[in-house]
Amino acid sequence: MAHQAHAYHMVDPSPWPFTGAIAALSLTSGLTMWFHLGLMTLLELGLAIMLLTMFQWWRDIMREGTFQGHHTPPVQKGLRYGMILFIISEVFFFIGFFWAFYNSSLAPTPELGECWPPAGITPLDPFEVPLLNTAVLLASGVTVTWAHHSIMQGNRNGAIQSLLLTITLGLYFTALQAMEYYEAPFTIADGIYGSTFFVATGFHGLHVIIGSLFLFVCLLRQIKFHFTSDHHFGFEAAAWYWHFVDVVWLFLYVSIYWWGS
Repeated sequence: MAHQAHAYHMVDPSPWPFTGAIAALSLTSGLTMWFHLGLMTLLELGLAIMLLTMFQWWRDIMREGTFQGHHTPPVQKGLRYGMILFIISEVFFFIGFFWAFYNSSLAPTPELGECWPPAGITPLDPFEVPLLNTAVLLASGVTVTWAHHSIMQGNRNGAIQSLLLTITLGLYFTALQAMEYYEAPFTIADGIYGSTFFVATGFHGLHVIIGSLFLFVCLLRQIKFHFTSDHHFGFEAAAWYWHFVDVVWLFLYVSIYWWGS
């Protein structure tokens, strides 16, 4: 930082936004070709480019923040604002699904039998697997908070143990949801009930998988001594994201599984 008179990070030229754009174009075009022609070559190429871009771009960010000293307090403040805005955008993403659910369930049309759940739909019991999943996610919220406090107190072993436990709970949640989908007595094609159920809970499940990967990277970084008690925003962002996933699940459980059944 000696060559500049300010605390802000002027990013060096990087190829990763360009390769990321190529990956996005390849993925969308590849999905279209797969749906209409059954060809997966372009889709596989797009996935490979996307994974390489993600790995190398995030590797560069870790180097800049951990070893090169570019993530000064003003830069960290900007990163925090960015993560907060990202989570707000995710909140509105899920609001759309809740809007569709309540729009259909509060005033069911004659096509639905004027009742909710619609005629012919057998909903899942909210006090079986969904309740267990709720307990699992709430427990993971406790363990990720334990990890945060361990990092702030310099307790390296405690942070590693709690992160391992959080990731295990996240994987357990994903396995339970996969089992629930496999045994569900209805499908995504079963009208508005199946659509709203599987799209809302499915996107939440995708967020759990993403959050588990986020925390797994934090675990690797903690093992490699990347975090200190006052410089660990990479973990804080993961913890914020995980708490957001927890809260969304509580709304999903109360709305779709319990009240909607």
